[in-house]
Amino acid sequence: MKKAQLIVAGIGPGSPEDITPAVIQAVKNSDVVIGYKYYFQFIEPYLEPGTECIDTGMKREKARAEQAFELAEQGKTVCVISSGDAGIYGMAPLVYEMKRERGSRVEIEVLPGISAFQKAASLLGAPIGHDFCVISLSDLMTPWDRIEKRIHAAATADFVTAVYNPKSEGRYWQLYRLKEIFLKEREAETPVGFVRQAGRKEETVTITTLQEFDPEQVDMFTVVL
Repeated sequence: MKKAQLIVAGIGPGSPEDITPAVIQAVKNSDVVIGYKYYFQFIEPYLEPGTECIDTGMKREKARAEQAFELAEQGKTVCVISSGDAGIYGMAPLVYEMKRERGSRVEIEVLPGISAFQKAASLLGAPIGHDFCVISLSDLMTPWDRIEKRIHAAATADFVTAVYNPKSEGRYWQLYRLKEIFLKEREAETPVGFVRQAGRKEETVTITTLQEFDPEQVDMFTVVL
């Protein structure tokens, strides 16, 4: 018998071989799966007949979490899906924050997934074999001046740096600024790799240098290292 539970699952970058058995089982066991509609295509083969799938649309993460709690509090097993890992720029932090705000007694389980930067790194060779950091260029939740401080810190400390959310439709200059900062602290020949749609059929892999790196080749589906 299914129990009232809220599962936050990272479904990996999108390839069937990169979704964990634990996440597959969680999807199979859920009464309801909630997420952005683009990601349902990656879990569709594992859904049981009658499982309800709810699309909350892009940039509606809070509404997604609220609906998940409402359904779980009704006694349903609910799975909230994130691409990559649910704890890395995913839904897990928001779900825990909302649990505290609501004073909810719903049990939460977080299931990790392969993150896009890990998949991208594997396609590029072995770039994260030593100390590294991950920085998002999205300023929706973090002020740009704080992000720029983190970029400076990563550049000066010689961290291998993975860049998430390098661009969006309304945000393009931040990646140029990152390149400018890194060129002040790193050699022009520093390797740069970027992978678009890692693990999906549209996947492309590019290796260049910091000097030759062209931000125009990057979009919102790209991870840069």
